[in-house]
Amino acid sequence: MATLTFAPSPASYLHRSQRKLPSFNPIQCLGTPKEAIQISSNGHATSFPEKGLLTRPVTSSPPPRPRRIILVRHGQSEGNVDESVYTRVADPKISLTEKGKAEAEECGWRIKEMIQKDGAADWKVYFYVSPYKRTLETLQHLGRVFERSRIAGMREEPRIREQDFGNFQDREKMRVDKALRLRYGRFFYRFPNGESAADVYDRITGFRETLRADIDIGRFQPPGERSPNMNVIIVSHGLALRVFLMRWYKWTVEQFERLNNMGNGNLIVMEKGYGGRYSLLMHHSEEELRKFGLTDEMLIDQEWQKTARPGELNYDCPVVNSFFTHFEDEGCTT
Repeated sequence: MATLTFAPSPASYLHRSQRKLPSFNPIQCLGTPKEAIQISSNGHATSFPEKGLLTRPVTSSPPPRPRRIILVRHGQSEGNVDESVYTRVADPKISLTEKGKAEAEECGWRIKEMIQKDGAADWKVYFYVSPYKRTLETLQHLGRVFERSRIAGMREEPRIREQDFGNFQDREKMRVDKALRLRYGRFFYRFPNGESAADVYDRITGFRETLRADIDIGRFQPPGERSPNMNVIIVSHGLALRVFLMRWYKWTVEQFERLNNMGNGNLIVMEKGYGGRYSLLMHHSEEELRKFGLTDEMLIDQEWQKTARPGELNYDCPVVNSFFTHFEDEGCTT
């Protein structure tokens, strides 16, 4: 990849005393220190006059949540076809195969068709993408199907990168490590000089909080726009996306370890339900989710997510019986 070099302006070589400084103070605050901090009805500060910080105008209701959060695994990569590639090419620099590029574009058409079925005229997409080459290439080919006016924006997000397996990978050593992972546990086993799924969980947690904050302030839309037809697309890696779902829906370690990996170029859709929360059952069938690895308990919770409102708690969540066995004879009770 070519590196762009920006030559400094000739003025930057001048001695400080020779430069013509602006006659105004470049640091200016809005308002006066005597103005009071404004507080919205939900208790959040909306302006700080003493610092000149202003946020979006307070409205009667929060910005509409995106209609969907779509999780996309990258297309087939060179490493998926030939594991020896990992011994000579750095993991972040591994490219897609020609098949992987076609898978990515096909995924884009599937997403576009799904969104267009809503019948909304003002729909848009916003992308988060892992900085690895195979995910960036997936985004490039996936994004070809969308007109520029439909793309609200994109952000490269290092926290959704692939699990680190320890720099250049020795094939035989990796086979041993993966066998050890099965014995030790898929979630907690840390690859030498690399990460465990638990490590990935920690950084995905940080990303999730950023995503939730972006949703809450309506970052995906220009000021003044409040369309409910925004679709957030996260282009990442198999394990990172499974961990994201685990973190979002508060699945247990045992439930995570039962999940199957997504196929290359495949997607999982978290769609906004009738109450405003995101449910996998809004788009996927129960059969599809069972193949992915969801248990009866997880499916019951997804059914609840379809009608629940943000902020509500599932007091009848059957997962509690996994922790307290003395409730077995009493049914689903918290």
